[in-house]
Amino acid sequence: VAIAFNACENSVLAVVIIIIWLFKGLNMKPFSIVVAIDEKNGLGKKGGLAWHLPADLKHFKEITTRTCGSGRQNAVIMGRKTWESLPEKSKPLPGRCNVVLTTQKDMILPPEVLKFSVLDESLIELNKLSKIGDIFIIGGAQVYAQAAAHPACQKLYVTRLKGDFGCDTFFPLIPPSFKIIEESSPAKEVEIQYRFCQYQKI
Repeated sequence: VAIAFNACENSVLAVVIIIIWLFKGLNMKPFSIVVAIDEKNGLGKKGGLAWHLPADLKHFKEITTRTCGSGRQNAVIMGRKTWESLPEKSKPLPGRCNVVLTTQKDMILPPEVLKFSVLDESLIELNKLSKIGDIFIIGGAQVYAQAAAHPACQKLYVTRLKGDFGCDTFFPLIPPSFKIIEESSPAKEVEIQYRFCQYQKI
């Protein structure tokens, strides 16, 4: 009887934990993903980008820095490898609260950069900061996969590049709950054809 009671108690506890997690997700400040991918959903190659597209870099900066009110600053969340792939002159990304996800407790970062071990922890803590405006996930592949499936993820800013760039890291398939709401006309720069797309969770 005691064993059966303990099993029932553990099952109820598990259900409660799941409900709490979902409740937090639904009530958490929504966040967005910003990503550039090729026709095979490729993200990068050998630890960096597989292309250099100035127009996309400008687009990325515009999206992640614009805010709705003075005194507020957007947050960009990235994995350790994405942080390490940034040019030294760009660390941390200016005008934004930089957040790095890593399980390396001894990883040294600039004092203004926040460090967390998991995505949910970073989202919970950022929601406590009144100065934070919008929150953006900017890579890499593992963080994107977690973020795309998260209940608080509401929008995707996707730059779609024409062609296959031989990438070795990939963005997950966009969930069917996201529908395209805006798409630019195709453009071309440095022999790369691209377009900007926005997806909204329906």
